[in-house]
Amino acid sequence: MRHIKLHIPGPVEVSEKTFRAFCSPIIGHRGQGFKDLYAKIQPQLQALFYTKQLVYLSTSSAWGVMEGALRNLVAKKVLNCMCGAFSDKWFDVAKRCGREAEPLPVPWGSPIRAEAVDIKLATGQFDALTLIHNETSTGVMSPLAEIAALKRKYPDVMFIVDAVSSLSAVKIEFDALGIDVLLAGTQKALALPPGMALFTCSPAAQAKAATAKDRGYYFDFVEFQKNAEQNMTPSTPSIGHVYALASKLEDIFCEGLDARYARHAALAQMTRHWATRHGFTLFPDNGFESVTLTCVNNGAKAGGRVIDVAKLQKLVKDQGFLIDGGYGKIKGTSFRISHMGDETEATMNELYAAMDSGIRQLPV
Repeated sequence: MRHIKLHIPGPVEVSEKTFRAFCSPIIGHRGQGFKDLYAKIQPQLQALFYTKQLVYLSTSSAWGVMEGALRNLVAKKVLNCMCGAFSDKWFDVAKRCGREAEPLPVPWGSPIRAEAVDIKLATGQFDALTLIHNETSTGVMSPLAEIAALKRKYPDVMFIVDAVSSLSAVKIEFDALGIDVLLAGTQKALALPPGMALFTCSPAAQAKAATAKDRGYYFDFVEFQKNAEQNMTPSTPSIGHVYALASKLEDIFCEGLDARYARHAALAQMTRHWATRHGFTLFPDNGFESVTLTCVNNGAKAGGRVIDVAKLQKLVKDQGFLIDGGYGKIKGTSFRISHMGDETEATMNELYAAMDSGIRQLPV
């Protein structure tokens, strides 16, 4: 079958080098070889997360750790910050886990702001909050530093942050921010195959987790810490993912973190310019656009051009590229273009050319 290059918000394109590493011969996960592999990448993971804490490897999607964070850290009530389909889902997951939860919703396209969070936390009802830093359904990036600054005012509230589609594309300094959990999936900005999550916890989160009687086993944060101290995982990991991660970390630090952040920012700006050049507006509020994907307005909000998104998708796919036709309640009235991971100015120009060709074939 002909390969269709992925420019959807995840999974994203995976390089041949990463795939070769992923296909490395399997080793025993309790043997010294695996311990050495984990020990080798731990300092790089800590540098990527900007933390002195251990970084854990979970063979799951990020949702496993997201659910685990609720089971480990919510004893009283959780505030779910909701600005799109995936942050909305965290509220549903909290209720399914039997946790008392309250939504803090904003209109799709708008970010979560610290002032709104402050008002809720000031009630004293909550011992945790959840935040998706980069909401892929809407292409909105909420101001994490602004929200994390509230941790100083509410030190007993566990700040749980999903950086699934932003880690490695923007600078997120875990220790300096003072948050309690930072988690990411591998299939987005890290440009690895789906199926693994990375996360780290503050000492306060570890202490809180140790008091939770119903935190389960598979996502028990105490077990992750205990095993990571021995360069192991609580249960059998996806060893191929760890090899692929080691290869990707080599790439990341060869490029340099600051250069990587600058590349993602530049590609985001290029993609926004492509959209405005064709008469579109963007779906996110001005100033809160994602740097890893662009959500183009196509009638979900007033203003800007409106096209047949499904037709454009097909025309672009016929040329070997896959873009996304919108998600959830804005499917078709928006479309999304990913520019994260290993993408460069040259590879994005190839996509723009394909989209330009597709748009020329659409009815005026």
